[in-house]
Amino acid sequence: MIVFSKKPEGATEHDTCSYNQPRRRSVERRSLFRRYFVIEGARRFASEEIRLAALDEPCENPQKQPTAFFAEKPWLKILAGYRQPRATRSAFELAVTAIPFALFWAAAWAAVRYGFLPGLILVVPAAAFLLRLFMIQHDCGHGSFFARRRLDDWVGRAIGILTLTPYDYWRRAHAEHHASAGNLDERGVGDIETLTIAEYNALSRRGRLAYRLYRHPAVMFGIGPAWLFIFKQRLPFGMMRSGPLPWISTMATNLAIALVAALLIWAGGMVPFLLVHLPTVLLAGAAGVWLFYVQHQFEETHWSKKPDWQFQHAALHGASHYDLPPVLRWITGNIGIHHVHHLASRVPYYRLPEVLRDHPELAGIGRITLMESLRCVKLVLWDEQTMRLVSFREAARLRAAN
Repeated sequence: MIVFSKKPEGATEHDTCSYNQPRRRSVERRSLFRRYFVIEGARRFASEEIRLAALDEPCENPQKQPTAFFAEKPWLKILAGYRQPRATRSAFELAVTAIPFALFWAAAWAAVRYGFLPGLILVVPAAAFLLRLFMIQHDCGHGSFFARRRLDDWVGRAIGILTLTPYDYWRRAHAEHHASAGNLDERGVGDIETLTIAEYNALSRRGRLAYRLYRHPAVMFGIGPAWLFIFKQRLPFGMMRSGPLPWISTMATNLAIALVAALLIWAGGMVPFLLVHLPTVLLAGAAGVWLFYVQHQFEETHWSKKPDWQFQHAALHGASHYDLPPVLRWITGNIGIHHVHHLASRVPYYRLPEVLRDHPELAGIGRITLMESLRCVKLVLWDEQTMRLVSFREAARLRAAN
């Protein structure tokens, strides 16, 4: 471009300034735009990292806690002492999960490949270890497994190929879940849809039927996991206009899944692959959905609206302590200690039992056993009057009484 450094012939001093001013203003505008986009891009990236990493990490000022229980002890500061993972322990946990999964999967494939169909029973332990791999992916999403962001992210992305879960897309949705769990004003992202009795009664007949079907166990734990893991997670539903990351995450995961599946089909055949991997994913998915359901859908859970909703109180009382037998506790990566996890999501799953050991008063909050959890299936509506989850039958009884 031409910039007049001297006065054009016949031009006055004022004219020279007029020639130079548009150029200077244009340069200044472009410089301002560049600076704005660089700063804004960096700000958005940083705020996204902070939001995902810290939304579920509340302030550590015990004076601001809403309940007497929090006032008794500075729980957030106490739990911060358990947040540091042990690198060798994390590597060991990954090895003792990934290797058995690969061995059981390969043994099931070999049984089908060579006509020993009873060997398909091996998909059950394979699914159990795939579920445990997902729990490791879950900790990676919180940055708590290795506490090294890049390492956690790439381990999580690799596991996401096996679990059919786009890691970065899931991580963002899960951060929203942690930031809004138990908040009636912010339902719908990363959670199980839960209506209040009043909302359910206000629905049309078709709407009530749809909600009943959605909440039916055959849909929730059968059709639902298949839809979620095989179909829904192939596109960034709920985040299609949330920037490129959800799209990159889902499409890259889809491509990696296709390549791994093509390699396994080429090596062992289509039928053995489908007979082994699909049941493995579906069983692990159903178990994962069940765990997620029981962790928040229990009678004495917590739901409230702003300004009554408080993160710390909702975290501790809106998530259960699913007290499982030791073997199931190990397979599920201690995710049953869910109230502590929601209160301090940066604590690695293998350190959660330490919290209950050192602070046994936390063990009784929201505690439900394996047998008690079976009764949670019928709890489908939130009663804002009694502050508990109720069944359709009880909701109808309350409606008739009023």
